Amino acid sequence: MSCRIIDLQTLPATPWKNGGGTTRQLAIHPPEATLDNFAWRISCARVASGGPFSYFPGVDRSLALLDGAGLVLQLMGISRTLRPCGEALMFAGEAEVTAQLVDGPVSDLNVMTRRDAWRHRLWYLHLDGNRALHNDAEVLLLLCHGGQVDVRDRATLHRGQALLLEGEQGALHLRGNAACLQVAQLYRHP
Repeated sequence: MSCRIIDLQTLPATPWKNGGGTTRQLAIHPPEATLDNFAWRISCARVASGGPFSYFPGVDRSLALLDGAGLVLQLMGISRTLRPCGEALMFAGEAEVTAQLVDGPVSDLNVMTRRDAWRHRLWYLHLDGNRALHNDAEVLLLLCHGGQVDVRDRATLHRGQALLLEGEQGALHLRGNAACLQVAQLYRHP
């Protein structure tokens, strides 16, 4: 069991090979894994220009927009627009995906799980007051990208901070005032 607060601004930003953005890795499993052999990975990216997505066969991906005007994704001939504090989009890592910026750079949250070993869900929560969140996942990430979130008996998260819980299930008591929160839950296949 572990509990860790992650401040995105303290993480190193790794430039993309194509020069179109940077990525900050929040967590990866196992800890020594690379992009070729991870079981799961959670990262944030700053996207400065459009283009094709990297190819990750056997991986399920979810993407949620944190800020910016929007990101238009072309996925299997269908156009999907991601907006801040909106629905996340899940897709196969081997799918051909291209992105186009709506009006300037954006930041996103990316969750990837190796399909044969893990599954995940990524969703958005707006807090205005108190709320209980039941966690039944092996890994839970709460990322605050607006306002402030108090996680009772754990932490107070400000914009750009995340709480990563591993091996801790049960109820979390959240309190926020106009707080935007991305919730990632990761489950190991039995």
